[in-house]
Amino acid sequence: MATLKKPANLPAVEVNPNAEVVLGKRYYRKGPDAKPFENAQDMFWRVASAIASEEGKYKKSPWKAADLALAFYDLMTSWRFLPNSPTLMNAGTGLGQLSACFVLPVGDSIDEIFDAVKHAAMIHKSGGGTGFSFSRLRPKESRVGSTGGVASGPLSFLRIFNTATEQIKQGGTRRGANMGILRVDHPDIMEFIKAKEREGEFNNFNLSVALTEEFMKAVEKEEEYPLIAPHVKEERGRLNAREVFEILVQKAWESGDPGIVFIDRINRDNPTPDQGEIESTNPCGEQPLLPYEACNLGSVNLAKFFVPGKSGDEGIDWDGLRETIHLSVRFLDNVIDASRFPLRQITDKVAQNRKIGLGVMGWADLLFLMRIPYNSQEAILLAEKVMGFVREEGRAASKNLARERGPFPAYETSIFAKKEQGPFRNATVTTIAPTGTLSIIAGCSSGIEPLFALCFSRNVMDGERLVEVNPYFEQALKDADCHSKKLMDTVAAKGSIAGLDHLPEELRKVFVTAMDIEALWHLRQQAAFQAHTDNAVSKTVNLPNSATVDDIRRVYWMAYEMGCKGVTVYRDGCKSVQVLCTGEGGNKELQKDKRVVRERPDLVYGFTQKVRTGHGIMYVTINEMDGKPFEAFATIGKSGRSTTAKAEAIGRLVSLALRSGIEVNKIVQQIKGIGGEAQVFQPGKQGQVQSIPDGIAWVLENRYLKSKKSVHDANGLGAQHCPECDELLVFQEGCLICPACAYTKCG
Repeated sequence: MATLKKPANLPAVEVNPNAEVVLGKRYYRKGPDAKPFENAQDMFWRVASAIASEEGKYKKSPWKAADLALAFYDLMTSWRFLPNSPTLMNAGTGLGQLSACFVLPVGDSIDEIFDAVKHAAMIHKSGGGTGFSFSRLRPKESRVGSTGGVASGPLSFLRIFNTATEQIKQGGTRRGANMGILRVDHPDIMEFIKAKEREGEFNNFNLSVALTEEFMKAVEKEEEYPLIAPHVKEERGRLNAREVFEILVQKAWESGDPGIVFIDRINRDNPTPDQGEIESTNPCGEQPLLPYEACNLGSVNLAKFFVPGKSGDEGIDWDGLRETIHLSVRFLDNVIDASRFPLRQITDKVAQNRKIGLGVMGWADLLFLMRIPYNSQEAILLAEKVMGFVREEGRAASKNLARERGPFPAYETSIFAKKEQGPFRNATVTTIAPTGTLSIIAGCSSGIEPLFALCFSRNVMDGERLVEVNPYFEQALKDADCHSKKLMDTVAAKGSIAGLDHLPEELRKVFVTAMDIEALWHLRQQAAFQAHTDNAVSKTVNLPNSATVDDIRRVYWMAYEMGCKGVTVYRDGCKSVQVLCTGEGGNKELQKDKRVVRERPDLVYGFTQKVRTGHGIMYVTINEMDGKPFEAFATIGKSGRSTTAKAEAIGRLVSLALRSGIEVNKIVQQIKGIGGEAQVFQPGKQGQVQSIPDGIAWVLENRYLKSKKSVHDANGLGAQHCPECDELLVFQEGCLICPACAYTKCG
């Protein structure tokens, strides 16, 4: 991939400390010693010059490649726009895979199924996420003509995809992520809906049920609907639609899965219906795609277009936003030309339709700056106006590119030609994507989500915590003469200022967080942006732990009525391991009651550590799930029955604690240093082993806590920690996100 020579006077890049950590760990190119040999200036020039170099292919372009590279560099380093992570990581390198979103077909044969597994592995390795529909697979117990046997059904093959993903980390920078979708009229739909009843199952998949218009009407009328075997197109039973919907809602209340997508609504907006139906989306649901299609995404930081001292429409720099949109569309279209996809089928499909997905981030920050509450009609109207502007100008930019470069090749058979719209360079232009990592780099709020917390505390060195505060919130406190260290500590513990009645009412109305906002306002925001988005919107409806099944039902039904293309809900603490980033996390007794023991799957992987003890050599086996300890076994060779029994008992109790979600550091604190009648000193790192439990504690500490700081969340219960940096995780946009190091985990 071509790059241009870096100018000697290229402006430096101001990077916030969080961003520097994330860039150094995941984005900068590294040498054989695994140390970065890039800095922010190097990386952004590498990306800008590689993407601008594609401009030379087009004689009608008003840009010279060198000038465009500088414009792209300024676009990114001013934090007005950032492309999706694979572009930042791979542009200008030998890999050259620059897209984040892929959908692969899963056909109804062993060859097709395992081709999809192989192709997914190739995509994950290059940094992309994959979506699959398993709706073509024949149902469980169906006859297989070629062998005379019976089919094992979609769920059995979904397990194979999940296991394959577990073994692959995306180039050492991102973990593989998948979306698994099954149509509601598939005969195995009930098994799919209940797939995540056992926690830990399908942990590399987000699951969604594809709901049809026919099904939703049947729910409304409490009627039955047919189940269709896809391989023969025959009815294989009927179910009561209302009962299926109720079970779907119940399971979403229990675990957050499955989500829902309105598949007929998605296909009504399919710009190229002659190429077939859209069956699936990317992992976070914002990008519906045809089989073998990919899309590259980018996001405009809305907070950068606030005009200080102005209100209403004058509070936004519309001219600056227009200029950024047009330059961003040119950037994303060039990314298509610069991309090197792992499969010929993907290369051909992308070239045919040239889909891009321009979205926004920093929405919550813009509302803070404009002093508009997220949960207000004023915010909804502004959302429609802003996203309407982004779509209108994005399409205008795509039309301009079509004049320079020609329309996307499939334009003549697209819905735009039939409606006499365009011609456009791109079959789709707008998408609201999750921007968990990008927002850390840009120092802004994520996507169109409200803030999860106004401030939170972070480990900076042993025993010391640093309180980090949203800058707009902190400035507002100073303007109101309310800022103090004591207040910051209070807000860091709670995450929110709801209930702090001594603060001005205007501050409490404007500076709301995800848990302060009723579900209706989450949905209204999603619907407002969806109304002006070509593709779909990634958004999580966050609900308190006290939310009822009725609340989930209402959310799902309102999403249908409001015109959303899908919805994801997350009820705080609905999993046995609480997912909270900050704060007191609700009722402590309720969280204790909600702790359950995870069932053991049939297959787990682990390691065995040899430990010298006073009773002889002990072998400690630790099995893991998703990189975290799940169970422990301890055996001591040639020892008496009493010693063997003690080792087994301690292993069982440690396993019970791990499977109940107790953090490793808590377990180590309890069993480390317990003395025994037979202590032994072993030179080296292991040191003195005082007893069987002390030896087990050493294994756990050495493997999982070495060089890590002891972290205690505010309530001391249930918070899920990042496996890479041990900070607390937050659930947003369908994934677990670490606000410290940008670790992400979907599924």
